[in-house]
Amino acid sequence: MNLVNAMLNGLFRRFTPFREWIFELKDPSILRADLIAGVSVALVLVPQSMAYAQLAGLPAYYGLYASFLPVMVASLFGSSRQVHTGPVAVVSLLTASALAPFASADPTQYAAYAVMLALMVGVFQLSLGLLRMGFFVDFLSHPVVVGFTNGAAIIIATSQLSKMFGVSVESAEHHYETVWRVLEAAYYHTHTLTVFYGLGAIAIMVLLKRFAPKIPGVLAAVAITTYLSWQFGFEANGGKVVGTVPQGLPSFSLPNFDMSIALQLLTSAIAIGLIGFTEAISVAKAIAAQTRQRLDANQGLVGQGLANITSSLFSGYAVSGSFSRSAINLSQGARTGFAAIFSGLIVMLTLLFLTPLLYHLPQPTLAAIIILAVFNLIKFKPIKYAWLVQKHDAVVAMITFLLTLLWAPHLEKSILVGVILAMGLYMYRTMRPRIAILSMRADGNFGDAEVNDLETCPNISMIRFDGPLFFANTGYFEEKVLERVAIKPGLKFIIIDAEGINEIDATGEEMLHQLAVRLNGLGIDLLFCRTKKQVMDVFRRTGFAGNEWLDHFHRNEQEAINFAWDRLENHNKDCCPLNKSGASS
Repeated sequence: MNLVNAMLNGLFRRFTPFREWIFELKDPSILRADLIAGVSVALVLVPQSMAYAQLAGLPAYYGLYASFLPVMVASLFGSSRQVHTGPVAVVSLLTASALAPFASADPTQYAAYAVMLALMVGVFQLSLGLLRMGFFVDFLSHPVVVGFTNGAAIIIATSQLSKMFGVSVESAEHHYETVWRVLEAAYYHTHTLTVFYGLGAIAIMVLLKRFAPKIPGVLAAVAITTYLSWQFGFEANGGKVVGTVPQGLPSFSLPNFDMSIALQLLTSAIAIGLIGFTEAISVAKAIAAQTRQRLDANQGLVGQGLANITSSLFSGYAVSGSFSRSAINLSQGARTGFAAIFSGLIVMLTLLFLTPLLYHLPQPTLAAIIILAVFNLIKFKPIKYAWLVQKHDAVVAMITFLLTLLWAPHLEKSILVGVILAMGLYMYRTMRPRIAILSMRADGNFGDAEVNDLETCPNISMIRFDGPLFFANTGYFEEKVLERVAIKPGLKFIIIDAEGINEIDATGEEMLHQLAVRLNGLGIDLLFCRTKKQVMDVFRRTGFAGNEWLDHFHRNEQEAINFAWDRLENHNKDCCPLNKSGASS
Protein backbone atom coordinates (compact mmCIF):
# COMPACT_ATOMS: atom_id res chain seq x y z
CA MET A 1 0.00 0.00 0.00
CA ASN A 2 2.87 2.36 0.84
CA LEU A 3 4.42 1.62 -2.55
CA VAL A 4 1.16 2.47 -4.32
CA ASN A 5 0.85 5.73 -2.38
CA ALA A 6 4.44 6.64 -3.21
CA MET A 7 3.79 6.00 -6.92
CA LEU A 8 0.61 8.09 -6.86
CA ASN A 9 2.37 10.94 -5.07
CA GLY A 10 5.19 10.78 -7.62
CA LEU A 11 2.72 10.97 -10.52
CA PHE A 12 0.89 13.84 -8.83
CA ARG A 13 4.12 15.82 -8.50
CA ARG A 14 5.07 14.92 -12.08
CA PHE A 15 1.81 16.34 -13.45
CA THR A 16 1.51 19.40 -11.18
CA PRO A 17 4.91 21.13 -11.30
CA PHE A 18 3.14 24.45 -11.82
CA ARG A 19 2.22 24.39 -8.10
CA GLU A 20 5.73 25.68 -7.43
CA TRP A 21 5.07 29.03 -9.10
CA ILE A 22 1.35 29.56 -9.64
CA PHE A 23 0.76 31.12 -6.22
CA GLU A 24 3.55 33.62 -6.82
CA LEU A 25 1.21 35.38 -9.25
CA LYS A 26 -0.51 36.91 -6.23
CA ASP A 27 2.41 39.34 -6.20
CA PRO A 28 1.42 42.22 -8.56
CA SER A 29 5.05 42.88 -9.55
CA ILE A 30 5.55 39.27 -10.69
CA LEU A 31 2.25 39.26 -12.57
CA ARG A 32 3.14 42.55 -14.28
CA ALA A 33 6.58 41.23 -15.31
CA ASP A 34 5.05 38.07 -16.75
CA LEU A 35 2.44 40.04 -18.71
CA ILE A 36 5.10 42.30 -20.26
CA ALA A 37 7.28 39.30 -21.14
CA GLY A 38 4.28 37.45 -22.60
CA VAL A 39 3.40 40.35 -24.90
CA SER A 40 7.03 40.79 -25.98
CA VAL A 41 7.39 37.12 -26.91
CA ALA A 42 4.01 37.01 -28.67
CA LEU A 43 5.06 39.86 -30.97
CA VAL A 44 7.83 37.57 -32.25
CA LEU A 45 5.94 34.29 -31.88
CA VAL A 46 3.09 35.04 -34.30
CA PRO A 47 5.14 35.82 -37.43
CA GLN A 48 7.95 33.41 -36.50
CA SER A 49 5.61 30.46 -36.01
CA MET A 50 4.00 31.07 -39.40
CA ALA A 51 7.44 31.16 -41.04
CA TYR A 52 8.51 27.92 -39.36
CA ALA A 53 5.30 26.17 -40.39
CA GLN A 54 6.14 26.92 -44.00
CA LEU A 55 9.66 25.62 -43.40
CA ALA A 56 8.01 22.39 -42.24
CA GLY A 57 6.12 22.28 -45.56
CA LEU A 58 2.79 23.24 -43.99
CA PRO A 59 0.41 26.18 -44.48
CA ALA A 60 1.42 29.13 -42.30
CA TYR A 61 -1.55 28.85 -39.95
CA TYR A 62 -0.38 25.46 -38.68
CA GLY A 63 2.36 27.40 -36.93
CA LEU A 64 -0.28 29.43 -35.10
CA TYR A 65 -2.05 26.21 -34.07
CA ALA A 66 1.24 24.91 -32.65
CA SER A 67 1.78 28.20 -30.78
CA PHE A 68 -1.48 28.24 -28.88
CA LEU A 69 -2.21 25.35 -26.50
CA PRO A 70 1.20 23.57 -26.79
CA VAL A 71 2.91 26.69 -25.44
CA MET A 72 0.64 26.70 -22.40
CA VAL A 73 0.94 22.98 -21.74
CA ALA A 74 4.73 23.01 -21.90
CA SER A 75 4.81 25.92 -19.47
CA LEU A 76 2.46 24.23 -17.00
CA PHE A 77 4.14 20.82 -17.02
CA GLY A 78 7.76 21.60 -17.84
CA SER A 79 10.70 22.14 -15.51
CA SER A 80 11.94 25.60 -16.54
CA ARG A 81 9.90 28.71 -15.86
CA GLN A 82 11.35 30.76 -18.72
CA VAL A 83 11.77 28.28 -21.59
CA HIS A 84 9.29 29.13 -24.33
CA THR A 85 8.04 26.17 -26.37
CA GLY A 86 6.58 26.28 -29.86
CA PRO A 87 7.61 25.92 -33.51
CA VAL A 88 11.40 26.05 -33.97
CA ALA A 89 13.60 25.96 -37.06
CA VAL A 90 15.44 22.67 -36.56
CA VAL A 91 12.35 20.64 -35.63
CA SER A 92 10.45 22.20 -38.53
CA LEU A 93 13.23 21.17 -40.92
CA LEU A 94 13.30 17.65 -39.46
CA THR A 95 9.54 17.42 -39.90
CA ALA A 96 9.83 18.44 -43.56
CA SER A 97 12.66 15.98 -44.22
CA ALA A 98 10.75 13.14 -42.53
CA LEU A 99 7.50 13.71 -44.44
CA ALA A 100 8.81 14.69 -47.89
CA PRO A 101 9.01 11.07 -49.19
CA PHE A 102 5.42 10.27 -48.21
CA ALA A 103 2.92 12.92 -49.24
CA SER A 104 4.67 16.01 -50.59
CA ALA A 105 2.31 16.14 -53.58
CA ASP A 106 -0.84 15.93 -51.43
CA PRO A 107 -1.05 18.88 -48.98
CA THR A 108 -3.97 17.38 -47.03
CA GLN A 109 -2.25 14.04 -46.52
CA TYR A 110 1.03 15.79 -45.73
CA ALA A 111 -0.63 17.81 -42.96
CA ALA A 112 -2.25 14.66 -41.56
CA TYR A 113 1.13 12.93 -41.38
CA ALA A 114 2.67 15.99 -39.71
CA VAL A 115 0.00 15.85 -37.01
CA MET A 116 0.57 12.11 -36.57
CA LEU A 117 4.33 12.65 -36.33
CA ALA A 118 3.81 15.22 -33.56
CA LEU A 119 1.83 12.61 -31.63
CA MET A 120 4.61 10.04 -32.02
CA VAL A 121 7.23 12.55 -30.87
CA GLY A 122 5.09 13.48 -27.88
CA VAL A 123 4.45 9.89 -26.80
CA PHE A 124 8.17 9.11 -27.09
CA GLN A 125 9.21 12.13 -25.00
CA LEU A 126 6.48 11.57 -22.41
CA SER A 127 7.47 7.91 -22.05
CA LEU A 128 11.11 8.82 -21.48
CA GLY A 129 10.08 11.37 -18.86
CA LEU A 130 7.71 9.10 -16.94
CA LEU A 131 10.21 6.23 -17.00
CA ARG A 132 12.92 8.67 -15.85
CA MET A 133 15.05 7.87 -18.87
CA GLY A 134 16.19 11.39 -19.65
CA PHE A 135 19.74 10.06 -19.82
CA PHE A 136 18.93 8.82 -23.36
CA VAL A 137 19.45 12.40 -24.51
CA ASP A 138 23.09 12.08 -23.44
CA PHE A 139 23.70 9.75 -26.39
CA LEU A 140 23.50 12.89 -28.52
CA SER A 141 26.97 14.17 -27.71
CA HIS A 142 27.76 17.87 -28.00
CA PRO A 143 29.94 17.40 -31.15
CA VAL A 144 27.06 15.58 -32.90
CA VAL A 145 24.62 18.36 -31.99
CA VAL A 146 27.08 21.08 -33.04
CA GLY A 147 27.79 19.42 -36.39
CA PHE A 148 24.14 18.75 -37.10
CA THR A 149 22.99 22.23 -36.03
CA ASN A 150 25.50 23.96 -38.29
CA GLY A 151 24.53 21.77 -41.24
CA ALA A 152 20.81 22.16 -40.53
CA ALA A 153 21.14 25.95 -40.27
CA ILE A 154 22.73 26.13 -43.72
CA ILE A 155 20.06 23.83 -45.16
CA ILE A 156 17.29 25.91 -43.57
CA ALA A 157 18.70 29.16 -44.94
CA THR A 158 19.24 27.81 -48.46
CA SER A 159 15.80 26.20 -48.48
CA GLN A 160 14.33 29.72 -48.43
CA LEU A 161 16.17 30.93 -51.53
CA SER A 162 13.33 30.02 -53.85
CA LYS A 163 10.97 32.26 -51.85
CA MET A 164 13.52 35.07 -51.77
CA PHE A 165 13.98 34.95 -55.57
CA GLY A 166 10.33 34.23 -56.35
CA VAL A 167 11.00 31.06 -58.35
CA SER A 168 9.66 27.53 -58.18
CA VAL A 169 11.59 24.35 -58.99
CA GLU A 170 10.96 20.66 -58.61
CA SER A 171 12.71 19.19 -55.57
CA ALA A 172 15.64 16.89 -56.32
CA GLU A 173 16.73 13.80 -54.43
CA HIS A 174 19.33 15.77 -52.50
CA HIS A 175 19.03 19.26 -51.09
CA TYR A 176 22.21 20.57 -52.71
CA GLU A 177 20.79 19.57 -56.11
CA THR A 178 17.59 21.47 -55.34
CA VAL A 179 19.60 24.55 -54.37
CA TRP A 180 21.47 24.39 -57.67
CA ARG A 181 18.18 24.22 -59.56
CA VAL A 182 16.94 27.27 -57.61
CA LEU A 183 20.07 29.24 -58.51
CA GLU A 184 19.70 28.28 -62.18
CA ALA A 185 16.04 29.33 -62.18
CA ALA A 186 16.90 32.57 -60.35
CA TYR A 187 19.48 33.43 -63.01
CA TYR A 188 16.77 33.52 -65.67
CA HIS A 189 13.48 34.09 -63.86
CA THR A 190 14.09 36.16 -60.69
CA HIS A 191 10.99 38.08 -59.59
CA THR A 192 12.45 41.50 -58.82
CA LEU A 193 9.62 42.66 -56.57
CA THR A 194 9.94 39.51 -54.46
CA VAL A 195 13.66 40.15 -53.98
CA PHE A 196 12.84 43.73 -52.98
CA TYR A 197 10.40 42.61 -50.28
CA GLY A 198 12.75 39.93 -48.96
CA LEU A 199 15.79 42.20 -48.76
CA GLY A 200 13.63 44.98 -47.38
CA ALA A 201 12.42 42.74 -44.55
CA ILE A 202 16.01 41.76 -43.76
CA ALA A 203 17.08 45.40 -43.76
CA ILE A 204 14.26 46.38 -41.37
CA MET A 205 15.11 43.61 -38.89
CA VAL A 206 18.88 44.22 -39.02
CA LEU A 207 18.64 48.01 -38.72
CA LEU A 208 16.14 47.93 -35.86
CA LYS A 209 18.29 45.43 -33.98
CA ARG A 210 21.28 47.71 -34.47
CA PHE A 211 19.73 51.13 -33.80
CA ALA A 212 16.43 50.48 -31.97
CA PRO A 213 16.70 47.10 -30.23
CA LYS A 214 13.63 47.72 -28.07
CA ILE A 215 11.39 47.68 -31.15
CA PRO A 216 10.49 44.09 -32.18
CA GLY A 217 12.13 43.91 -35.60
CA VAL A 218 10.26 40.81 -36.73
CA LEU A 219 6.88 42.38 -36.02
CA ALA A 220 7.93 45.65 -37.66
CA ALA A 221 9.10 43.84 -40.80
CA VAL A 222 5.82 41.91 -40.98
CA ALA A 223 3.69 45.02 -40.43
CA ILE A 224 5.54 47.22 -42.93
CA THR A 225 5.85 44.66 -45.73
CA THR A 226 2.23 43.47 -45.26
CA TYR A 227 0.99 47.03 -45.51
CA LEU A 228 3.08 47.69 -48.63
CA SER A 229 1.94 44.38 -50.12
CA TRP A 230 -1.71 45.36 -49.60
CA GLN A 231 -1.26 48.97 -50.67
CA PHE A 232 0.68 48.31 -53.87
CA GLY A 233 -0.79 44.98 -54.94
CA PHE A 234 2.17 42.65 -54.43
CA GLU A 235 0.03 39.59 -55.16
CA ALA A 236 -1.48 41.15 -58.29
CA ASN A 237 2.02 41.80 -59.59
CA GLY A 238 3.06 38.18 -59.37
CA GLY A 239 4.23 38.07 -55.76
CA LYS A 240 3.26 35.26 -53.38
CA VAL A 241 1.48 36.02 -50.11
CA VAL A 242 0.32 33.91 -47.17
CA GLY A 243 -3.27 34.05 -48.40
CA THR A 244 -6.35 33.06 -46.47
CA VAL A 245 -5.73 32.05 -42.85
CA PRO A 246 -8.73 30.20 -41.35
CA GLN A 247 -10.35 32.30 -38.66
CA GLY A 248 -11.10 30.62 -35.35
CA LEU A 249 -9.44 28.14 -33.00
CA PRO A 250 -8.41 24.63 -34.04
CA SER A 251 -10.87 21.98 -32.94
CA PHE A 252 -10.00 18.86 -30.99
CA SER A 253 -9.54 15.81 -33.20
CA LEU A 254 -7.65 12.55 -32.96
CA PRO A 255 -4.91 12.17 -35.60
CA ASN A 256 -5.56 9.68 -38.40
CA PHE A 257 -3.05 7.01 -37.43
CA ASP A 258 -1.61 4.98 -40.31
CA MET A 259 0.45 2.15 -38.78
CA SER A 260 2.46 1.41 -41.93
CA ILE A 261 3.52 5.06 -42.28
CA ALA A 262 4.07 5.34 -38.53
CA LEU A 263 6.58 2.49 -38.60
CA GLN A 264 8.48 4.21 -41.38
CA LEU A 265 8.44 7.48 -39.42
CA LEU A 266 9.56 5.87 -36.16
CA THR A 267 13.26 6.66 -36.61
CA SER A 268 12.44 10.26 -37.51
CA ALA A 269 10.13 10.59 -34.51
CA ILE A 270 12.91 9.42 -32.19
CA ALA A 271 15.40 11.79 -33.83
CA ILE A 272 12.99 14.74 -33.55
CA GLY A 273 12.19 13.81 -29.96
CA LEU A 274 15.84 13.69 -28.94
CA ILE A 275 17.03 16.67 -30.98
CA GLY A 276 14.03 18.73 -29.94
CA PHE A 277 14.52 18.00 -26.26
CA THR A 278 18.26 18.56 -26.51
CA GLU A 279 17.50 22.04 -27.82
CA ALA A 280 14.96 22.64 -25.04
CA ILE A 281 17.19 21.41 -22.20
CA SER A 282 20.15 23.41 -23.58
CA VAL A 283 18.04 26.56 -23.38
CA ALA A 284 16.86 25.61 -19.90
CA LYS A 285 20.42 25.04 -18.64
CA ALA A 286 21.59 28.38 -20.03
CA ILE A 287 18.72 30.16 -18.30
CA ALA A 288 19.17 28.21 -15.05
CA ALA A 289 22.79 29.38 -14.90
CA GLN A 290 21.44 32.92 -14.58
CA THR A 291 18.34 32.31 -12.46
CA ARG A 292 19.86 29.54 -10.28
CA GLN A 293 16.74 27.50 -10.86
CA ARG A 294 16.89 23.74 -10.27
CA LEU A 295 16.10 21.73 -13.39
CA ASP A 296 14.65 18.25 -13.73
CA ALA A 297 15.40 16.74 -17.16
CA ASN A 298 12.71 14.08 -16.76
CA GLN A 299 10.10 16.72 -15.89
CA GLY A 300 11.24 18.67 -18.94
CA LEU A 301 10.59 15.60 -21.08
CA VAL A 302 7.11 15.29 -19.59
CA GLY A 303 6.38 18.92 -20.44
CA GLN A 304 7.72 18.65 -23.99
CA GLY A 305 5.93 15.34 -24.53
CA LEU A 306 2.57 16.68 -23.37
CA ALA A 307 3.06 19.81 -25.52
CA ASN A 308 3.61 17.70 -28.65
CA ILE A 309 0.66 15.44 -27.87
CA THR A 310 -1.52 18.52 -27.36
CA SER A 311 -0.25 19.99 -30.62
CA SER A 312 -1.26 16.85 -32.51
CA LEU A 313 -4.73 16.82 -30.92
CA PHE A 314 -5.37 20.39 -32.08
CA SER A 315 -3.99 20.22 -35.65
CA GLY A 316 -0.46 21.38 -34.83
CA TYR A 317 2.91 19.86 -35.62
CA ALA A 318 6.02 19.02 -33.56
CA VAL A 319 7.34 21.74 -31.21
CA SER A 320 10.33 22.34 -28.96
CA GLY A 321 11.97 24.95 -26.75
CA SER A 322 13.04 28.08 -28.65
CA PHE A 323 16.42 29.78 -28.09
CA SER A 324 15.34 33.19 -29.35
CA ARG A 325 11.93 33.41 -27.71
CA SER A 326 13.23 32.03 -24.39
CA ALA A 327 15.95 34.68 -24.45
CA ILE A 328 13.33 37.39 -24.98
CA ASN A 329 11.23 35.88 -22.20
CA LEU A 330 14.17 36.06 -19.80
CA SER A 331 15.36 39.51 -20.86
CA GLN A 332 11.87 40.96 -20.39
CA GLY A 333 11.81 39.75 -16.78
CA ALA A 334 9.55 36.68 -16.92
CA ARG A 335 9.37 35.18 -13.43
CA THR A 336 6.98 32.25 -13.89
CA GLY A 337 5.47 30.02 -16.55
CA PHE A 338 2.50 32.37 -16.83
CA ALA A 339 4.48 34.56 -19.26
CA ALA A 340 4.40 31.77 -21.86
CA ILE A 341 0.73 31.11 -21.12
CA PHE A 342 -0.08 34.75 -21.76
CA SER A 343 1.78 34.68 -25.10
CA GLY A 344 -0.34 31.64 -26.01
CA LEU A 345 -3.48 33.63 -25.17
CA ILE A 346 -2.37 36.40 -27.55
CA VAL A 347 -2.00 33.79 -30.30
CA MET A 348 -5.56 32.69 -29.47
CA LEU A 349 -6.79 36.27 -29.95
CA THR A 350 -4.88 36.44 -33.24
CA LEU A 351 -6.63 33.29 -34.48
CA LEU A 352 -10.02 34.61 -33.40
CA PHE A 353 -9.85 38.20 -34.66
CA LEU A 354 -6.69 39.12 -36.59
CA THR A 355 -6.25 36.48 -39.29
CA PRO A 356 -7.74 38.64 -42.10
CA LEU A 357 -4.85 41.07 -41.56
CA LEU A 358 -2.36 38.32 -42.43
CA TYR A 359 -3.67 37.64 -45.94
CA HIS A 360 -1.25 40.04 -47.69
CA LEU A 361 1.83 39.00 -45.66
CA PRO A 362 4.52 38.40 -48.35
CA GLN A 363 6.14 34.98 -48.51
CA PRO A 364 9.62 36.52 -48.91
CA THR A 365 9.13 38.25 -45.55
CA LEU A 366 8.62 34.88 -43.88
CA ALA A 367 11.68 33.55 -45.70
CA ALA A 368 13.71 36.51 -44.43
CA ILE A 369 12.56 35.83 -40.86
CA ILE A 370 13.76 32.24 -41.12
CA ILE A 371 17.10 33.15 -42.68
CA LEU A 372 17.94 35.69 -39.96
CA ALA A 373 16.68 33.40 -37.20
CA VAL A 374 18.99 30.54 -38.19
CA PHE A 375 21.98 32.74 -38.99
CA ASN A 376 23.03 32.69 -35.33
CA LEU A 377 22.93 28.88 -35.31
CA ILE A 378 25.95 28.70 -37.63
CA LYS A 379 28.89 28.50 -35.22
CA PHE A 380 32.16 26.85 -36.16
CA LYS A 381 34.05 28.10 -33.12
CA PRO A 382 32.84 25.15 -30.96
CA ILE A 383 34.30 22.73 -33.55
CA LYS A 384 37.65 24.51 -33.39
CA TYR A 385 37.49 24.42 -29.61
CA ALA A 386 36.68 20.70 -29.67
CA TRP A 387 39.82 20.12 -31.74
CA LEU A 388 41.87 21.65 -28.93
CA VAL A 389 40.17 19.48 -26.32
CA GLN A 390 39.81 16.13 -28.10
CA LYS A 391 40.50 15.76 -31.82
CA HIS A 392 38.08 12.83 -32.05
CA ASP A 393 35.22 15.13 -31.02
CA ALA A 394 36.10 17.65 -33.72
CA VAL A 395 36.20 14.84 -36.29
CA VAL A 396 32.73 13.68 -35.20
CA ALA A 397 31.38 17.24 -35.48
CA MET A 398 32.83 17.77 -38.96
CA ILE A 399 31.66 14.42 -40.31
CA THR A 400 28.16 14.99 -38.91
CA PHE A 401 28.15 18.47 -40.45
CA LEU A 402 29.25 17.27 -43.89
CA LEU A 403 26.87 14.29 -43.92
CA THR A 404 23.98 16.57 -42.91
CA LEU A 405 24.67 18.71 -45.97
CA LEU A 406 25.31 15.75 -48.26
CA TRP A 407 22.33 13.60 -47.25
CA ALA A 408 19.71 16.30 -46.80
CA PRO A 409 16.77 15.99 -46.73
CA HIS A 410 17.39 12.63 -45.01
CA LEU A 411 18.71 14.28 -41.87
CA GLU A 412 18.11 11.41 -39.44
CA LYS A 413 20.86 9.42 -41.19
CA SER A 414 23.55 11.97 -40.37
CA ILE A 415 22.43 12.09 -36.75
CA LEU A 416 22.54 8.29 -36.48
CA VAL A 417 26.01 8.12 -38.05
CA GLY A 418 27.21 10.89 -35.75
CA VAL A 419 25.95 9.07 -32.65
CA ILE A 420 27.48 5.75 -33.73
CA LEU A 421 30.78 7.42 -34.65
CA ALA A 422 30.97 9.30 -31.34
CA MET A 423 30.29 6.14 -29.35
CA GLY A 424 32.73 4.13 -31.48
CA LEU A 425 35.57 6.62 -30.98
CA TYR A 426 34.83 6.73 -27.26
CA MET A 427 35.02 2.95 -27.14
CA TYR A 428 38.29 3.08 -29.07
CA ARG A 429 39.76 5.51 -26.52
CA THR A 430 38.64 3.37 -23.58
CA MET A 431 40.04 0.27 -25.28
CA ARG A 432 43.45 1.95 -25.41
CA PRO A 433 43.68 4.01 -22.22
CA ARG A 434 46.94 5.57 -21.12
CA ILE A 435 49.30 3.18 -19.34
CA ALA A 436 52.33 4.73 -17.63
CA ILE A 437 55.47 3.04 -16.32
CA LEU A 438 56.30 4.90 -13.10
CA SER A 439 59.61 5.74 -11.50
CA MET A 440 60.87 8.18 -8.87
CA ARG A 441 61.53 11.78 -9.86
CA ALA A 442 64.23 13.91 -8.27
CA ASP A 443 61.63 15.58 -6.04
CA GLY A 444 60.73 12.20 -4.52
CA ASN A 445 57.36 11.87 -6.27
CA PHE A 446 56.42 9.22 -8.77
CA GLY A 447 56.09 10.17 -12.44
CA ASP A 448 55.86 8.72 -15.93
CA ALA A 449 59.31 7.31 -16.69
CA GLU A 450 58.97 7.88 -20.44
CA VAL A 451 57.70 11.45 -20.18
CA ASN A 452 60.30 12.44 -17.55
CA ASP A 453 63.15 10.37 -19.00
CA LEU A 454 63.63 8.35 -15.79
CA GLU A 455 65.42 5.08 -15.19
CA THR A 456 63.35 2.07 -14.16
CA CYS A 457 64.12 -0.70 -11.70
CA PRO A 458 65.20 -4.08 -13.16
CA ASN A 459 63.47 -6.02 -10.33
CA ILE A 460 60.33 -3.95 -9.67
CA SER A 461 58.05 -2.46 -12.31
CA MET A 462 55.32 0.00 -11.30
CA ILE A 463 52.46 0.47 -13.78
CA ARG A 464 49.58 2.96 -13.64
CA PHE A 465 46.41 2.26 -15.65
CA ASP A 466 44.25 5.34 -16.33
CA GLY A 467 40.69 4.21 -16.95
CA PRO A 468 38.01 1.64 -16.12
CA LEU A 469 39.09 -1.98 -16.61
CA PHE A 470 36.41 -3.79 -18.59
CA PHE A 471 35.97 -6.37 -21.33
CA ALA A 472 37.08 -4.08 -24.16
CA ASN A 473 40.51 -3.21 -22.75
CA THR A 474 41.54 -6.17 -20.57
CA GLY A 475 43.52 -7.67 -23.45
CA TYR A 476 45.40 -4.40 -23.91
CA PHE A 477 46.19 -4.22 -20.20
CA GLU A 478 47.42 -7.80 -20.08
CA GLU A 479 49.53 -7.25 -23.20
CA LYS A 480 51.30 -4.26 -21.63
CA VAL A 481 52.02 -6.15 -18.40
CA LEU A 482 53.46 -9.14 -20.24
CA GLU A 483 55.48 -6.73 -22.38
CA ARG A 484 57.25 -5.58 -19.21
CA VAL A 485 57.91 -9.19 -18.26
CA ALA A 486 59.51 -9.84 -21.64
CA ILE A 487 61.88 -6.84 -21.59
CA LYS A 488 62.86 -7.17 -17.91
CA PRO A 489 64.43 -10.64 -17.39
CA GLY A 490 65.19 -9.90 -13.73
CA LEU A 491 61.67 -8.74 -12.90
CA LYS A 492 60.34 -10.08 -9.60
CA PHE A 493 57.48 -7.69 -8.77
CA ILE A 494 54.89 -5.78 -10.80
CA ILE A 495 53.07 -3.09 -8.83
CA ILE A 496 49.76 -1.88 -10.28
CA ASP A 497 48.96 1.67 -9.19
CA ALA A 498 45.18 1.23 -9.31
CA GLU A 499 44.17 4.79 -8.42
CA GLY A 500 42.99 5.41 -11.98
CA ILE A 501 40.84 2.26 -12.11
CA ASN A 502 37.45 3.49 -10.91
CA GLU A 503 35.42 0.57 -12.25
CA ILE A 504 36.00 -3.08 -13.09
CA ASP A 505 33.77 -5.73 -14.66
CA ALA A 506 33.81 -9.53 -14.51
CA THR A 507 36.17 -9.82 -17.48
CA GLY A 508 38.64 -7.40 -15.93
CA GLU A 509 38.60 -9.12 -12.55
CA GLU A 510 39.00 -12.57 -14.09
CA MET A 511 41.94 -11.37 -16.18
CA LEU A 512 43.72 -9.86 -13.15
CA HIS A 513 43.12 -12.96 -11.06
CA GLN A 514 44.43 -15.32 -13.73
CA LEU A 515 47.33 -12.99 -14.57
CA ALA A 516 48.41 -12.96 -10.94
CA VAL A 517 48.37 -16.77 -10.86
CA ARG A 518 50.35 -17.02 -14.14
CA LEU A 519 52.96 -14.50 -13.04
CA ASN A 520 53.30 -16.22 -9.69
CA GLY A 521 54.16 -19.41 -11.55
CA LEU A 522 56.96 -17.46 -13.26
CA GLY A 523 58.28 -16.24 -9.93
CA ILE A 524 56.77 -12.76 -10.30
CA ASP A 525 54.37 -11.28 -7.75
CA LEU A 526 51.57 -8.95 -8.88
CA LEU A 527 50.96 -6.25 -6.25
CA PHE A 528 48.31 -3.52 -6.06
CA CYS A 529 48.37 -0.12 -4.37
CA ARG A 530 45.87 2.73 -3.96
CA THR A 531 42.98 0.51 -5.05
CA LYS A 532 39.66 2.35 -4.84
CA LYS A 533 36.98 1.07 -2.49
CA GLN A 534 34.49 0.06 -5.17
CA VAL A 535 37.16 -2.00 -6.95
CA MET A 536 38.50 -3.44 -3.70
CA ASP A 537 34.98 -4.52 -2.75
CA VAL A 538 34.83 -6.54 -5.98
CA PHE A 539 38.16 -8.22 -5.17
CA ARG A 540 36.94 -9.11 -1.69
CA ARG A 541 33.65 -10.56 -2.96
CA THR A 542 35.42 -12.77 -5.49
CA GLY A 543 38.10 -13.88 -3.05
CA PHE A 544 40.93 -12.31 -5.03
CA ALA A 545 41.70 -10.15 -1.98
CA GLY A 546 41.19 -13.13 0.34
CA ASN A 547 43.69 -14.62 2.77
CA GLU A 548 45.98 -16.03 0.07
CA TRP A 549 46.40 -12.71 -1.79
CA LEU A 550 45.56 -10.13 0.86
CA ASP A 551 49.19 -9.14 1.46
CA HIS A 552 49.45 -8.23 -2.22
CA PHE A 553 47.19 -5.17 -1.71
CA HIS A 554 48.69 -1.99 -0.24
CA ARG A 555 47.56 1.50 0.69
CA ASN A 556 50.19 3.45 -1.26
CA GLU A 557 53.15 3.09 -3.59
CA GLN A 558 55.86 3.21 -0.95
CA GLU A 559 54.21 0.52 1.14
CA ALA A 560 54.07 -1.77 -1.92
CA ILE A 561 57.73 -1.01 -2.74
CA ASN A 562 58.81 -1.71 0.82
CA PHE A 563 56.96 -5.04 0.68
CA ALA A 564 58.88 -5.94 -2.50
CA TRP A 565 62.23 -4.92 -1.01
CA ASP A 566 61.59 -7.05 2.05
CA ARG A 567 60.92 -10.06 -0.19
CA LEU A 568 64.05 -9.28 -2.20
CA GLU A 569 65.97 -8.98 1.10
CA ASN A 570 66.84 -5.42 0.06
CA HIS A 571 69.10 -6.62 -2.79
CA ASN A 572 69.94 -3.70 -5.08
CA LYS A 573 67.82 -1.34 -2.96
CA ASP A 574 70.50 1.33 -2.79
CA CYS A 575 70.87 1.56 -6.56
CA CYS A 576 67.15 1.09 -7.39
CA PRO A 577 65.59 4.12 -9.17
CA LEU A 578 62.55 3.66 -6.90
CA ASN A 579 64.68 4.46 -3.84
CA LYS A 580 65.69 8.09 -3.76
CA SER A 581 65.74 10.68 -1.00
CA GLY A 582 62.54 12.59 -0.52
CA ALA A 583 60.33 9.69 -1.56
CA SER A 584 56.71 10.25 -0.67
CA SER A 585 55.10 7.81 1.71
